[in-house]
Amino acid sequence: MDNRHDLQVILESRVPIILVESRDETRFIDLLKDIVTSTSRSGHQPLFQWSVTNGLQRIDIDMAPQPLNAEPEKVLRHIRSVEQPGIYVLLDFHPYLDNPVHTRLLKDIAIGMPDGSRTVILVSHKLNLPSELEQLSARFEMSLPDDNERAMIVTRVVEEWNKAHSGSVAIDQKAFSLLVANLSGLTRADTERLARNLVRDGMIAETDLPAAMHAKYELLNRQGVLSFEYETAKFSELGGLNRLKTWLEQRRLAMMGDAGVSHLDPPKGLMLIGVQGCGKSLAAKAAAGIFNVPLLRLDFGALYNKYHGETERNLRESLQQAEVMSPCVLWIDEIEKGISSGSTDSDVSRRVLGTFLTWMAEKDQSVFVVATANDIARLPPELIRKGRFDEIFFVDLPSPKVRATILQIHLRSRGLDPAGFDLARLVVASEGFSGAEIEQGVVAALYAAHATEAPPATGHVLAEFERTRPLSVVMAEKIHALRAWAADRTVAAD
Repeated sequence: MDNRHDLQVILESRVPIILVESRDETRFIDLLKDIVTSTSRSGHQPLFQWSVTNGLQRIDIDMAPQPLNAEPEKVLRHIRSVEQPGIYVLLDFHPYLDNPVHTRLLKDIAIGMPDGSRTVILVSHKLNLPSELEQLSARFEMSLPDDNERAMIVTRVVEEWNKAHSGSVAIDQKAFSLLVANLSGLTRADTERLARNLVRDGMIAETDLPAAMHAKYELLNRQGVLSFEYETAKFSELGGLNRLKTWLEQRRLAMMGDAGVSHLDPPKGLMLIGVQGCGKSLAAKAAAGIFNVPLLRLDFGALYNKYHGETERNLRESLQQAEVMSPCVLWIDEIEKGISSGSTDSDVSRRVLGTFLTWMAEKDQSVFVVATANDIARLPPELIRKGRFDEIFFVDLPSPKVRATILQIHLRSRGLDPAGFDLARLVVASEGFSGAEIEQGVVAALYAAHATEAPPATGHVLAEFERTRPLSVVMAEKIHALRAWAADRTVAAD
């Protein structure tokens, strides 16, 4: 996208009101000044900038601000009264658009010069224009810095550090390239700020990349709908699911954009359906771990807004943020709660589903989606048909062999030697238990052992297992129906 060309086209079209939603205010003003001042003198239009703090100021030439025009209504009346051509940039005018007087004044300005020689540009992070002004306006979307511009920014920051410290930043060229790529989606100011933080120790290394991704996420996530999961998992922490592990490992290089597998389609994602507590959430974290990419969690419940259209907008912005963070894993936990066919607000749910499916079909960024679901009856057919996800895996209750592995994992993670426990008896006693129920049995056994001041032993774990009524017993009919549904429709994860 050529910012200069696109903005110049809009200016030359004589649209009376231009909307610019951007957090890179300074970059936009610099671009606009460059366009205006490079125009031949015969076509040169005066360029003014307004803010509520400084008032109106001409900025294509060096002139002092006019504090008398600091009030929103006063500046609009002033612009309306001026007969000469001009471009007026109003910064952060969004809080004043709800005022009907301001709306009418903007309309007067827009229709007051039919030749379009007077232009008002509204610049803010978010702009909702009154409907009566929509037909009189156009939107300009400013692209973020590309690879070359980001590389120039980081290089300039490095040169400034070298000059200030009379030294030389130690640069790993591979890390430099990865850093420039991972800074995509940030404004020029944020890119420069983040680069300064990374070079302050006098080096750019691959070890800096995780911190850069964390900082980037914090800069981008201003809504709280997405959460950055700082702790991913290793597959060594996950008992069983061997078929799923192999499937993910086969797609790791393609996910990372390795040149050796450029002929393969990038993986889109997978859905995990299964019994609660059997490791679906941990598998989502492990997918990010095996791909060595950030893990983002999308909270569908936080998307919903009482105002018409805002829910879909929240989803679109969240998905755009995920694209900016690519390559990454986007984890949607219990997806049926946000787009189920039985939603109480079916219209909103259908629109959300449509937005999500469209994005899934059209996305071209390396965003690997892991959707987990417990209640397949609430999943809309459009979501689970073949082709939406690369594969649908079913996570069942663990087999005896997997239960033994899960026991070993949870004993070792708590500083206990599995060899000191009768795993064969524990495996038998945990028949029908989920991985979460096995873990909770081990946790409860440690409390019981501590209460009696005795070392944890097989008997403590057995006692906890005997007191537990697993979900497979409490909800036997539902789990049986889930298994029957999954038998011919999904791939077994283990």
